[in-house]
Amino acid sequence: MTINHRLGPLFTDLYELTMAAGYFDRRLFETATFSLFIRNYPPQRNFFVAAGLQDCLYELESLRFNEEDISFLSDTDLFRADFLSYLKQLRFTGDVHSLPEGTIFFANEPILEITAPLIEAQIVETFLLNTIGFQTLIASKSARCVHSASGRQLIDFSLRRTQGHDAGIKVARSTHIAGFDGTSNVLAGKEYGIPISGTMAHSYVQAFGGDFEAFTSYADTFPNNAVFLIDTFDTLKGASEAVKVARQMKQKGHTLRGVRLDSGDMIRLSQQVRYFLDEAGLEEVKIFASGGFDEFKINQALVEGAAIDAFGVGTSLGVSADAPFADIVYKMVRYGQRHVRKFSPGKESLGGKKQVFRFLQENGFYLKDTIGLRSENFSSGSALLEPVMLSGRMIQPYPTLQEIRHHFKANFAVFPNEYKDLSARIKYPVEVSPRLRDLQPTLLA
Repeated sequence: MTINHRLGPLFTDLYELTMAAGYFDRRLFETATFSLFIRNYPPQRNFFVAAGLQDCLYELESLRFNEEDISFLSDTDLFRADFLSYLKQLRFTGDVHSLPEGTIFFANEPILEITAPLIEAQIVETFLLNTIGFQTLIASKSARCVHSASGRQLIDFSLRRTQGHDAGIKVARSTHIAGFDGTSNVLAGKEYGIPISGTMAHSYVQAFGGDFEAFTSYADTFPNNAVFLIDTFDTLKGASEAVKVARQMKQKGHTLRGVRLDSGDMIRLSQQVRYFLDEAGLEEVKIFASGGFDEFKINQALVEGAAIDAFGVGTSLGVSADAPFADIVYKMVRYGQRHVRKFSPGKESLGGKKQVFRFLQENGFYLKDTIGLRSENFSSGSALLEPVMLSGRMIQPYPTLQEIRHHFKANFAVFPNEYKDLSARIKYPVEVSPRLRDLQPTLLA
């Protein structure tokens, strides 16, 4: 299932349309190939998780300028009538080769390549960069949180801090791809089938005037799904009141699911609360923690002995606070019968249609990647870019979110731990094939 509200071709930068008009005037209608990739790693990052392809394919399939779009463009007085008439008939008729969502990849490796008539390939640039860039950024940060949590439950709590409602929906989906167990986002739960999770706010406890009254009420309303927020007034006193209510629940045949910490010294408090719960015979009650967590804070808390069973991860995740953007680009690599490349200093690109080949160690773990030409084959390397769209239509039904999630889990399980390190000291080896490398000097003309 997916949220598929059509954005339309005006979700673009103006220069995509002015270039298209220039191509139209000079009848540049030959087929072009563009490659979309991330040039550099953000600080302390050394891998990415592909996400956002589904939204891209649905938008490409539905690409068309409606009467309202044409009227708006006409009113700008920028475009001639013959070009606007051309846009009225425009549909995306190209091919797409892409990494499957959930695939781990690295800097300079194509995430996808578009091959289509030049104008079609050009005007979709902004949407592709916006969609793939954001969702990949969030999925990549989520994977780092999953690694830091070492099997503990993770919940996306970011909705109230994401930068717009659409971002909140896409964050929930991207985190779930990368291994998060649920989200607080109810709409994402409805649309994507992601488990939804939530407890109570401090205002709930304040409304009842005290912990015991609030916890008792909540347990009466949700006897099989109660988690108490215990730090509104005094955390240890809140824990004691939670124990009292949990015992009452047991007498009625119900079990308190957990207690939540949202402030203070999480390491010390979690240890003390764990002691209270265990002393009361409530070993099954889990300790949830929220409040400023990301992969770094999760890692630090667990290394220092925090007794936390699950984390709610919010603001830092939803805006990818330590790396709020990716250096993602969309570059022409072939036009007509000739390969092309960009030579700008510091922004060079590799010409030619490409493929990414992954080589594994004997134990099945990643060994290295090679970026090569699409026409190349390596007997021991697996080709990662797959054809997903031909002549403007998806080749087959899109994988379910759970299938994508399982694909990521299988990828991540054989990705060596040294490359998951949060400091990113060791970079995964990515090579350029001899054929692709030897092609580049010939493109000077």
